[in-house]
Amino acid sequence: MFSKILIANRGEIALRVLRACREMGIRTVAVHSTVDADAMHVRLADEAVCIGPPTARESYLNVAAILSAATITGAEAIHPGYGFLSENADFAETVEAHGLTFIGPTAQHIRTMGDKISAKTTMQALGVPLVPGSDGELINLDQAREVAAQIGYPVLIKAAAGGGGRGMKVAQDESEIAEAWSVARTEALAAFGNDAVYLEKYLDRPRHIELQILGDTHGNVVHFGERDCSLQRRHQKLLEEAGSPALTAAERDAIGATATAALSKMGYRNAGTLEFLYQDGQFCFIEMNTRLQVEHPVTEMVCDIDLVREQIRIAAGEPLGYEQKDITFSGHAIECRINAEDPETFAPSPGSITMFHPPGGPGVRMDSAIFTGYRVPPYYDSMVAKLIVHAPTRDAAIRRMQRALDEIVVEGVKTVIPLHRRIMADPEFQKGDYTIHWLERFTARKA
Repeated sequence: MFSKILIANRGEIALRVLRACREMGIRTVAVHSTVDADAMHVRLADEAVCIGPPTARESYLNVAAILSAATITGAEAIHPGYGFLSENADFAETVEAHGLTFIGPTAQHIRTMGDKISAKTTMQALGVPLVPGSDGELINLDQAREVAAQIGYPVLIKAAAGGGGRGMKVAQDESEIAEAWSVARTEALAAFGNDAVYLEKYLDRPRHIELQILGDTHGNVVHFGERDCSLQRRHQKLLEEAGSPALTAAERDAIGATATAALSKMGYRNAGTLEFLYQDGQFCFIEMNTRLQVEHPVTEMVCDIDLVREQIRIAAGEPLGYEQKDITFSGHAIECRINAEDPETFAPSPGSITMFHPPGGPGVRMDSAIFTGYRVPPYYDSMVAKLIVHAPTRDAAIRRMQRALDEIVVEGVKTVIPLHRRIMADPEFQKGDYTIHWLERFTARKA
């Protein structure tokens, strides 16, 4: 096992990794930008190294600075968290080349699954069902028109190197395909430096279902059930549940068996999440995230497992030590992402936290690195906390979340807490009757 791990991230996920290390008796190294010098993960780490100015490009994306910090502190492994360099194959490769362990998948798997076209091709070859669409990258507009005519409108043009809803445009009919093609490629080039796009059928009422998996270096692959991540605004998740109110246990077992068989054939190691669109009883693979997910706590709550601890154990070469039949699911969990944003306009709201009081009580978990006096910087993602609840049933979990949302106090900046309260009180949400398009319509209503 490692004796010292460098955490190449910030905020709540850096603190989350630090907690797992502390419980495992592993010393930690925090890296930070100048603006994060007083951050909670910096305060609690055994050692801390400043790696640059506030902007992510000069600090948390500064590979040379991160590797230098690992070298001078004697760290043996690097945990990338999520975001920043977590799905950067070149970074993973460079870490290993410097004699350090990257706590995550192999660079090859990150590279293969990071490109949505190669990911779909790989999964299709391994027997995982896909959304109908183009066979790889679209060469030109004429080919886009041809494929769209074959599978039928509406269609979605997507960036091959995309994520977060950027480089995605819907064409409802042939009159819109040219503009969707042009806009998607322009956005893709601006966001990812790559204008490659592909096309797939646009599903009108799907749910976004993802499956959490772990694979070790001994050929063992298991899954920890599904998360329903359908509550999204502009393809950005706001609330997640485990399990999905739309799935049966039999459906979970079936897609889980398909996914684990595919990743076992790949020789996949460490944590990963396969994402699907689910409609009319059918699963269609859309992408894979080769890292820990923001929403991993809901899985931890229903499975009673520390996924970060498992990531570290796997990276150290230890076997999982359990089989699929040993994994059980208990109750229901819900996570609300607390963003420092205006709850109506969603404009970022950086500034000083003048008062912070986290909720408590049975079945309530608060993952956050903020505190009274903390200043939310304008340079990074606006998520400042994750509120997670667990209860025996979904109805009980909703009531518990309502209670927790009423308890939480965050003053000094605007947050989306009022929006979460509205969602929890909505009859359609309470019935579990929603799709990936539901939140856009819900937020358009007058509060």
